[in-house]
Amino acid sequence: MSKIIWLASYPKSGNTWMRAFLHNLLRDPSESYDINKITDFSTSDSSLEWYAAQTARPWQDWTPLDVMRMKRSAQLAVCSWRRDDTFVKTHNASVYFMGYPLIHPDLTAGAIYIVRNPLDVCISLTHHYGCDLDTAIKLMGEDATGSNTNEKMVLEVHKSWSTHVESWTGQQRPGLAVLRYEDMLKNPVKAFGGLASFMGLNPPRQRLQRAIERSSFKALREQEDKKGFKERSPHAQKFFREGRSGQWRDILTHAQVDKVVEQHKEQMQRFGYWPLS
Repeated sequence: MSKIIWLASYPKSGNTWMRAFLHNLLRDPSESYDINKITDFSTSDSSLEWYAAQTARPWQDWTPLDVMRMKRSAQLAVCSWRRDDTFVKTHNASVYFMGYPLIHPDLTAGAIYIVRNPLDVCISLTHHYGCDLDTAIKLMGEDATGSNTNEKMVLEVHKSWSTHVESWTGQQRPGLAVLRYEDMLKNPVKAFGGLASFMGLNPPRQRLQRAIERSSFKALREQEDKKGFKERSPHAQKFFREGRSGQWRDILTHAQVDKVVEQHKEQMQRFGYWPLS
């Protein structure tokens, strides 16, 4: 049986960018891989279809406990989807919820975790959730944060930014690669090339460079401008909005910066986001 390679991150931390890179690297298309077709090659652990196949009851009747009870069967179905190990996007924290694991270790082949400075994450969340900065900062600090089941996705358990990061990176995991969003921006050849090597791939330099260019923020934004992106939040004008790091310096107040640091200083320090520079 094939297993799952998790593409994990807190929301708005570069997960879609990573998926686009992997699609362009492994498929090596003649032009940038269609962002609206990346679900042909990877999937999400929260996609309603994996759960709807487990029961005849309509999703409107599902309780959070129902979803958790179906989660293992849904992940087993994902494992049977393809002959090879499957890339699966998740924004879930790697924790237990209502007595059930959100991520089943025995169905896991490995994981790629992307971490991004929470000072920038909170800005992106305002556009994704349609809220103000203070609300986004508050949500990032609460362990009750997540999303509810709807016609497309089942509930997700995000927890706080710190809990999410700690849950995935705080202990040794076989087959875990951790990348910083900022390093992916600053030196993509080193960051993505290192990931390719970690995965046991040895792509020619030109192929790696093509994949990086075809999944760059500029390329992804151009695609969205031309044909839209089905994963865009209804609250946001654009999914690929700016993509740069350090936005917080121009946007957050001193009080807001202090609040984020107060909530997340330990994990920020682990990944070089504190002390502030």
